[in-house]
Amino acid sequence: MIHYIYDGSFDGLFTAVYEAYYRADNVEDIVPEDSMEENFLVQNIFIPTEGEKASKVYKSIENKISREALRRIFYVYLSELPRHGIIILKYIQLGFKLGAQVDLNLSNDIVLMVNNIYAKVSREQHRMLGLLRFQELENGIFYGVIEPDYNITGLIAPHFASRIRNENWIIHDVKRGIGVFYNKKEWVIRNIKSTDSLIIKEEEEEYQELWKEYFKSIAIKNKINPKLQKRNMPMKYWKYLVEKF
Repeated sequence: MIHYIYDGSFDGLFTAVYEAYYRADNVEDIVPEDSMEENFLVQNIFIPTEGEKASKVYKSIENKISREALRRIFYVYLSELPRHGIIILKYIQLGFKLGAQVDLNLSNDIVLMVNNIYAKVSREQHRMLGLLRFQELENGIFYGVIEPDYNITGLIAPHFASRIRNENWIIHDVKRGIGVFYNKKEWVIRNIKSTDSLIIKEEEEEYQELWKEYFKSIAIKNKINPKLQKRNMPMKYWKYLVEKF
């Protein structure tokens, strides 16, 4: 079995897709470097990222399939699910045969998998827009913590750049150690190694207590339904909410 190993970047994945087309290898999977496992049955081949090759794959998908296909591929990549690389390769191969109609072919297992993963990532993206809470730090920066299943930090950043455009803020994905930094003009994604220097403003804690009291006061006790609350808002998202019961 042959596994292509790439550096984990989107360009790296597309470079591996390019190589899969132009080499005679029968690729069994395309794996990010940090997820690679040694197996004597597997021949790992490292694929160095090349921007020009990645760009050719990007343009080919846009021209031969559709921009919507590009969007779905990107969401599958962000899912970080096992075997997402080979799913993307097979989806692209099918798309080059069927063109823009590929997503209508729901009887195909690959199309179905891409649709399902796309729906899961999209659902978490939209859910996080309503669940993210910011706290003001001593330095005036607003700081929000998330721990999503999928790598959606870059997907939700444009929403908050539009909604909170006049403040400096950080969205910190503690699960992946990355964050979006916004400076009232633009946002970038960077690694975050430590949060030791992040000090929450004293008044912010008072505001949070007030918010908790307000949330309790508006809740009608005999209508509180924990099962419904869990179904609409899974408990894995409660950790960073102020208003949870």
